[in-house]
Amino acid sequence: MTTFAVSKNDVSLVKGLKNTLFIGFLVAFTLVFSGLNKALAIDVTTAAAVQTTAVVAAEEATHEASHDATANAAEEKHGEAAHEGAAHEKFNPSEVIKHHVKDAYSWDFFEMDGKAVGFDLPCLVYSPKLGLNCFSYAKIKEHGTEFEGYSIDHLTHKITREDGEKFYDISITKNVVSLLISAFLLLFIFIGVARKYAKNPNSAPSGFQSAIEPLILMIQEDVAKPMLGKKYLKFLPYLLTLFFFIWINNLLGLIPGGANLTGNTSVTAVLAGVTFFCIMAFSNKHYWGHIFAMPGVPKFVLIILTPVEILGIFIKPFALLIRLFANILAGHMIILTVVGLIFITAEMSHGLGWGTAVFSMVFGVFMFSIELLVAFVQAYIFTTLSALFISEAVAEHHHEEAHH
Repeated sequence: MTTFAVSKNDVSLVKGLKNTLFIGFLVAFTLVFSGLNKALAIDVTTAAAVQTTAVVAAEEATHEASHDATANAAEEKHGEAAHEGAAHEKFNPSEVIKHHVKDAYSWDFFEMDGKAVGFDLPCLVYSPKLGLNCFSYAKIKEHGTEFEGYSIDHLTHKITREDGEKFYDISITKNVVSLLISAFLLLFIFIGVARKYAKNPNSAPSGFQSAIEPLILMIQEDVAKPMLGKKYLKFLPYLLTLFFFIWINNLLGLIPGGANLTGNTSVTAVLAGVTFFCIMAFSNKHYWGHIFAMPGVPKFVLIILTPVEILGIFIKPFALLIRLFANILAGHMIILTVVGLIFITAEMSHGLGWGTAVFSMVFGVFMFSIELLVAFVQAYIFTTLSALFISEAVAEHHHEEAHH
């Protein structure tokens, strides 16, 4: 990498961030505006349903004059069913939020005429007795609730078997597809950038290379070198992969209809687990010496301090897991909740829906802009803390020499 091109890269980076922010405003505006349109449509649908219920009620009143008590009871049940049908059309914000943040066997982008627009994903299940079974998630939907003994649990939204037969679910879900997309983007970006460096090693970066180089230098100069010292080159590839993987998936999750990959504990647990593996694999004797017998500490204090230090070995990766998961999930839920206010208030009043839409639009754009920053900050924090924890395990300590 060449250092003389950093100033030009900074200008390119600023322009790129401005373009990203502008795109974020457009996406947020589109999301909120589409929510407004759907809310007004729900308002009209609800009004029509109420009007239909009123007509049915009037017909029941006329019918009651010429029928006996048994007929009256039947008509009242019919009226209750019509009312329940109208209430069923109401917007359920909890289900919408859960549908967005949870993993699924299909990737739905939006709804049209009450039907989800997207595509179903392949379900792969292996049973020791039945063997490997592969089928589309559409098969379960076509057959109602069950297909070849497999069905979807309505509470966990996971594949289950009615007969209780043990099986392993290795299906390609929405999060898996998003993971593959981000991996392809990483390979596409960095293989292209590496080829440019190999082809023109002494020339200033150009194109997309000029936007990537400041970020690479940032992780190298501000994270890897200060914390890992002379050993930074050994861990720099992992730190760069960690940063760009988390950042790209954070951004993909902000796209309407995108997957909430980094807001999933399974993904963040694996990322934290890799950092934990690096700590265990590359730790030296000084690290374990400070864990079990910290120099300069009285022996009776070690009885309390040593268990705390051992517990800290596992708390550090757990903190990485929770920090990334909680921050990304909270951002998604706040944006969805703000947009959901349009739907909720539009069902109460047409005018109130318009008033709430203005507030939701302004606050939604603001939160979306904040989330663009959070996507970068969380990737940087996760990478920095990983470098810090690894440095504690691989650094050479000199407490004993200083003591003497």
